[in-house]
Amino acid sequence: MRAPIPEPNPGDLIEIFRPFYRHWAVYVGDGYVVHLAPPSEIAGAGAASLMSALTDKAIVKKELLYFVAGKDKYHVNNKYDQKNKPLPPSKIVQRAEELVGQEMLYKVTSENCEHFVNELRYGVPRSDQVRDAIMAAGIAGVGLAAVGLIGAVISRNKRQKQ
Repeated sequence: MRAPIPEPNPGDLIEIFRPFYRHWAVYVGDGYVVHLAPPSEIAGAGAASLMSALTDKAIVKKELLYFVAGKDKYHVNNKYDQKNKPLPPSKIVQRAEELVGQEMLYKVTSENCEHFVNELRYGVPRSDQVRDAIMAAGIAGVGLAAVGLIGAVISRNKRQKQ
């Protein structure tokens, strides 16, 4: 039997492991989180939620953590606490709850749910998911270019020998 997940503390960042990406929320107490979600975000929806990320608007929602996580695993991840001093928990919760119900701009690359919660906790919007995806795309692009270049050289050598 798995050990129960400990109750997060107000102001903690919650990382939810969706099938193709990570969704983020900030814990505000009593089992609730505040998160930035495209209008069609459905707990545990996986690819459907991923497709909803193509929208340019999102709603700040306050919902029960167990509902937002659905069947997906989650954990507390205050990963920037060593680099950035978090705001006091009461301030994080206050800022989060003041935004509930507001429609906000949503861009996967610059204004996503991870940017949103990091702005609330640290005052600095940032997203490692975006950075990691860009780096992976860059590495893949360099790899494809290298394969193409090698293929062109081999092809040219074969033609020259004929």
